[in-house]
This record gives sequence, structure tokens and C-alpha cells, in this order.
Amino acid sequence: MAHSLDSLVIRHTHRLPSPRGSAGQGAAAARQFDAALTTVGFKLSAELLERLSGLSEDAVVHTAKRALRTVSEMVGDHVRHNSYFIDFPANVPDTEEFWTRCVARALGDEKARDNVLAQLRVGVLNLLSLPTYGRYQHTYEEMLAAQDELIASAGDRVTVLHLGRDLDDELTELYLALAGSTTPLNEDDLRDLRTLAERCALGPQPEAIPVRENRAVVNAGRLGAGADLLIDTVTDVLRLACALSGGDVTLREPTRFRALSRPVRRGLLAGLDAVVAANPAKLADVVAHREPFKRLGERLHPHEYPRWPHAAEVFAVARGEKAAPSFDSLFEKLLDAYDIRGAVDLLKSAPGRLFRALDLLLRIAADQEERDAVVAAAVQVAPDVSGRVVLSVREHLHNRERESDRPRIFVNRRGRAWVTPDDRPPVPDADRDRLIAALDAEIRRRLPVPDRLLVDPDVLDVALPLSGRATAAGLGVLPRGSVSTVDGDRLRFFVYWKQTRARTDFDLSALLLHADYSTDSWLSYTSLRAVGGEHSGDVTEAPDGASEFINLSLDRVRSTFIVPQVNIFAGENFEEVEESFFGFMLRDGEQKGRPFEPRTVRMKSELRGVGRVALPLVFRRGDDGRWRAKWLHLYLRGISSANRVEENQVSVSKVVRAVVEREQLTVGYLIDLMSGDTTTVDLWDGERIPDAPVTYIGLARPEGLHPDSRIVTVENLRDLIPG
Repeated sequence: MAHSLDSLVIRHTHRLPSPRGSAGQGAAAARQFDAALTTVGFKLSAELLERLSGLSEDAVVHTAKRALRTVSEMVGDHVRHNSYFIDFPANVPDTEEFWTRCVARALGDEKARDNVLAQLRVGVLNLLSLPTYGRYQHTYEEMLAAQDELIASAGDRVTVLHLGRDLDDELTELYLALAGSTTPLNEDDLRDLRTLAERCALGPQPEAIPVRENRAVVNAGRLGAGADLLIDTVTDVLRLACALSGGDVTLREPTRFRALSRPVRRGLLAGLDAVVAANPAKLADVVAHREPFKRLGERLHPHEYPRWPHAAEVFAVARGEKAAPSFDSLFEKLLDAYDIRGAVDLLKSAPGRLFRALDLLLRIAADQEERDAVVAAAVQVAPDVSGRVVLSVREHLHNRERESDRPRIFVNRRGRAWVTPDDRPPVPDADRDRLIAALDAEIRRRLPVPDRLLVDPDVLDVALPLSGRATAAGLGVLPRGSVSTVDGDRLRFFVYWKQTRARTDFDLSALLLHADYSTDSWLSYTSLRAVGGEHSGDVTEAPDGASEFINLSLDRVRSTFIVPQVNIFAGENFEEVEESFFGFMLRDGEQKGRPFEPRTVRMKSELRGVGRVALPLVFRRGDDGRWRAKWLHLYLRGISSANRVEENQVSVSKVVRAVVEREQLTVGYLIDLMSGDTTTVDLWDGERIPDAPVTYIGLARPEGLHPDSRIVTVENLRDLIPG
């Protein structure tokens, strides 16, 4: 368990909990540890190296083994990455030449010859029937022997591991940060919060837990520890029941409720009873989740507990035996009657819903007087709206001011994306501008005004993480819509997957688009070579894990956009496989090296979305000739089998256009609001570190910052979002 908890801290904070052990002469072992870390693109901070050097050699070796295992997993080096073509990217054949070679070898194989000849007679050939197609023809060791050594470069990624505090202190701080997050967490972070909640339920707690999914996970830990539950809606109890059953606390997917012990049933029923007794109007929330509440009632047996009559009302509403008009139904009735003022008055009691309805209300208002009422109500309730909703509406209004034929993109909580034409009437300019000014003022009011800001310029174009669900877990991953520069001559994508039971074939592809989003060409198993690029070859099954790569020489690529994608051709989906992840590497032209070199990995993210086509990010060449990445984290539905880049190029280009042309609120926007008259703002040059405390905002934490500094990096970027 200690290893998993150490690993959890390293993954989330890039800090190594203060190593324990007897004092000794561990300097030589510490230097060896540091050298081993460099092979996977990490290094020890000077402070951590000094701390390890004062421990015994055995203590250093024990610490190093656990940390190396963790960072190798973070970068994707915990598995063996073989390539179908042994000396990729050299000597990749043309597709037709390669297929012909496979057929020729099959005809020379007595076992395969008759079957292949029969197929050729009818003019249709199944590539999978060829013995040498889709399966590695060499071992991992043989592939390594065929490759040149990587030449180290100053441009290789270096991620610093810093010295942390004691493990208990690090876990408590991480628990408080995740539980108290003002934005929803992704699935991996939510799972980690569940682990922490079981350990930290009786310790220090955050001042508030604003995200309901987080609250459900925390409540599950508190219930197990005998602590009071944090419940103020009936839906809180439903989410808690889902957490206890190992189900989906976001309520997106149906949960199969487990049999619950009597103490747990009493706890849930008592919670429901208290909520309804305090505010009977909250019964209206049941209507939105009738079916889950009905199934939960079958597990709780409320009729056995007459002392909690209000809890029984919840299930009466779910069964339709008791009326409880929902808030949404009341709102719809007022809209049907064109009663805009009545709708606004109703929504004032639910400020978040008012903000989400602003665009609709401004579009359907009959005259300026009604629009003035909408704007006035929004300004009045703004202080009661969560920061992430205020920022989301601010971003929405900014994109509504641009008149164009841009498509409208929808993305659900699981990253599934779809695009439709935007046929909404415009929001009147004057009303939109008034709202934008008011929202900017509200956000500015909530933000701290530090004495001194130290800002890494590379963080300015990072999109605000208004929802952790918009970001996959991994290393070097930025929120959806973020823009980052690409420094390197060679861009290489990789995908790794390992099937659970059924034969599973993932296909790594890259769609190359012109400036108008029309198709230029693509790289895939059907097009192994294109201008400036090579594909490593098709692997069609992964019982022991498999990898595919695409290599691109950026100075030779003639397209404007490069869109890597992972298509599921056959078998298990992204959530069914044992493991799957995507990433990219950057290299200088002369570095050479194996297909996968961990120190050149710039980004590695888990593939765990709903859909059969994954779109992690898009690369765009700017007018200045430089390449930049824009982060997508999207999934398309695709088809049940045989998804291919040439079949989905139209839908992919529409999605890419919708995201590329949408402007996100960035860290730079918040920094502008934080920069008050009393704030000194310095852009960090990568070298000079101030002696005094600062608020540092950047992609990674530099060494040598004053211990009293506030540090915000990619790992805790959510801390910038005000409550």
C-alpha cells in the first residue's frame, strides 16, 4: 500500500515524499538514481539529491526502485514498445509493395498457400489470412539490436522530481486539494480521491466541497469511518449510494446497486429524511432521476423504517405516487407562455441555471426592456454563481460575438463530440458586452491580488481547466483547447494497447489537412508512406501488448494541420482493454534512437473515452511557419468495426475546425485580471529566481523558489479557478 500511496503523490505533484531510512553515505547511490532517472526524462532536484545523499545506501536503493517504477509508468516506459518494421522509420516500404511481399511469403508457406490461392481466384484477399501480416516477425530484443543509440539533446524533456514532506502530510494536502476542487475531476483523479478519502475521512477537511461528485466520494469514506455525512440534496444521497456500489457518481451511467448493510441503509435513509424535512421543495430533484431512485428504494426498504417518513416521500415521488413538479418543468411552462420576466424571477432562486439560460433568454426576449431585465438579474445573482460557471458563460459569450459560419460543437462528459451547424440568432452586441464586462468584474473581485507574480510565458495559452473531465490523465497533458509550441524537427506519435480477452486491433493514423480543412493525405496501415512521414506497420492483435508509431519530418510536411487519431478496427473498446495510451515525442533530426525513447516523450495520455475513434490533439502550422499543438481530448462514435481514417476524414475535419476556431479563456486571461495596481508581474526567463516569495504560475515548478511562494503548475492548475 505504501508504494501505491507514494506513487499517487509523485503522479499528482511531481514530489517524492520525504524519504525515510537510517543516516549514511548514500551519495553514490543517489547519483546513480539520478542517472537512471535521466533515461526516462526525469531528474532529482538539488534539494532531493542532498536529502538522499545523507541516507544509507539501502534506503536510497529502496526509494529509487519505487520511484523509477512510477515515473516509467508516467511516461509509458513500463511496457515494451516493439514496431512491426524492425528498423522503423528507415526502410518503410510502399503499401502495395509490402502487401505484395506478404502475399509472396504466404504462397511459399505450404499451410497458407491453398487458402491464399482460393482468395486470389475470386479477387478479394483478407490480409489477416497472411501469416506475416499484422504480427511481429521479430522479437523486442532483435528490434533493439537493429536500432542506433539515441544521441542526447539539450531539447530532450527533463521533468524535475522535488523533495516533498512526510507521506502523511503529502496525502493530506493532496486530499484537501482534490476534495475541495472547484472543478470536476477526471475519472482517474476521482478514483484517487476515493483512495484518499478512505484514509483521510477523520482528518482535516476542506472548507467546502463544491463539486457534487467529489462530495459523494468523500461521503463514502466518511460513512465507512463513522463521520457525519455532507448532504444537502436528495441527489447527494443517490450519488453516495452509487459510490458505495462502485457505480458512476456522475449519474451518467446506470448503477447496479449492491445489497447494503442495515447500518448503511439507516445512514442513507436518515440523510434523505433530514434533507426533505428541512426543505420539502427538494423533492423536485427526484423527478430528474426517477429510475435510479426507484431501484435504490428496492435496496433501502424504506417501509421498514417508519421513523423516517420524509425519506419514504422520496420514493413515492419516484414511483409517481406523489407530485413534485420539477424546477425545469416550471421553467418550461413560463417559456411556453412567453413570460420572460416570470422565468427570470424563477431562475433567480437557482443562479447557476439562470447563467446557463442567459443565451436563450436574450435571444427570445421580446424587446430591450426584457433583455435589460435578464442582464440585471444576471448581474444581481453573479456573486452566488460558482466561478467555473461564470467563466464558462464568459467564454461562451466571447465566442458568440464572432459572426461566421463556424460549426457548433457539443462535447459530453465522457469526451464524445458531435458537430452541428450553428443556426442560432445572434445575441445583441450591447447586451453581450454588458454581460462580459460584468463577468470580468466578478471574476476579478474573487481573484487574489498577489504582490509579485512570476509567470512562465509558455503557460499563457493554456486553457483554463473549467472541468477536469476535459483532460485525460497522463504526463504533460493540457486542458482541451490549450495551445502549446512544438520545438523539434521530428514529430512521432505512438499508441500502445493490450487486449483483455478478445482479439483487438487499434490503428494509429494521421490525417493531413489543408488550411481550409480539406484532406491532403493521410498515414495509416493503408498508406504507410506520405510526404514527410512513415507508419511503423499494422499490428492486428495485442495479447501481450502492441505499439504503432507515425514519424513525421515537420520541415517536409506540406499540410497545415496534422490530426493524429486512434481508430478501433476490431475488438475491445478503449474502456475494455487492459491498458491503452497515446502520446507524442519530439526529436532533433540527428538524434536517431529506438521507435520509443522515453526522454523524448512530451505527452502521454490514457485512452479511456466512449467512442471508437480517439482524437487526442491537432497540430497546426502558423503563418510564422512554427508548429503548435491544440489539445482536443475528444472521441467520435465511429462504427462498431473497421474504423479507418479514410472513412472518417469528413467528420474529423469538422470537429477539428470547430475546436481550432473556438477561442478559450486562458491562464493569460486570469493573469491579466490578477494583475492589480499593486502587483509586480515578471515573465520568467528560465534562469533568474527571485529571493523573495512569489506567486509562480507555469508549466512546471522551477528549482530554488522561496519556500513561502505559492506555486501553480499543470498539476494543480485547477487552483486558479475561483470558487
